[in-house]
Amino acid sequence: MKNNKAVVVFSGGQDSTTCLFWALKKYDEVEAVTFDYNQRHNDEIEVAKEIASDLSVKHHVLDMSLLGQLAPNALTREDIEVKDGENGELPTTFVPGRNHLFLSFAAILAKQIGAKHVITGVCETDFSGYPDCRDVFIKSLNVTLNLSMDDEFVVHTPLMWLDKAETWELADQLDAFDYVRENTLTCYNGVRGEGCGECPACKLRQNGLETYLNRKAEVQ
Repeated sequence: MKNNKAVVVFSGGQDSTTCLFWALKKYDEVEAVTFDYNQRHNDEIEVAKEIASDLSVKHHVLDMSLLGQLAPNALTREDIEVKDGENGELPTTFVPGRNHLFLSFAAILAKQIGAKHVITGVCETDFSGYPDCRDVFIKSLNVTLNLSMDDEFVVHTPLMWLDKAETWELADQLDAFDYVRENTLTCYNGVRGEGCGECPACKLRQNGLETYLNRKAEVQ
C-alpha cells in the first residue's frame, strides 16, 4: 500500500498553515511538528497548538533551545534589531542552520511514525535572502536524509516558486483564506492576524495580500 502519511513543519505562520491545509487535502494522515528554539514570541508555539487543535491534527513540540543559544539572532534576542540585510549581508532574522535542523528532526519524527512525506513552507521566490530556503538546499538535504536513514522520504515544498500573492491564492483555493488571514502569526513582533504592519514579515505578507485581492477583483 502506498504510504500516505505526512509530517508538516509547522510554525503557525501564514506559510506553514497554508502548507498544513495543503497536506490535509493531499494525505490521509497528517501530523505537525513545531520547534521551540527560544524564539522571542512564545505566542508562536501557542498559535501553532491552537491551529493544530482547530484542524484536529496531532501536534508535536520539540525542544530546540540549543539552537537559540548557538546562533543569536533577532528572532531569539530582544537586543538585536529586526532589519533586512544590508550590503549583501543576511537579515538579522536569519537563524543559521534552522531549516537544516528542523527538517532533519522532522524526518526523524517521520521515521518513528511511519510517514514518508515531510512538508515545509520554505520559498525561494520571497525568501528574504535565507540560503536554507533555496530549492537546491532542500533537494540536497532530501538526498542526505534518505542516505542517513536508509529510507525514502520526500520533502515537499508547495510554496517554493510562489510569491506571497500566489500563496494567498493557494490558501483561497484550499478554502482556508479567511482562516489563514485571521488566525496565523507571521509578525516578527508577535502580533497575530494582520500583524504590526511595520516589520519585514508583515510588509511582505500585506503587500502579497493586497496584490492578490487586487488581482481577484479584476477578474470578478
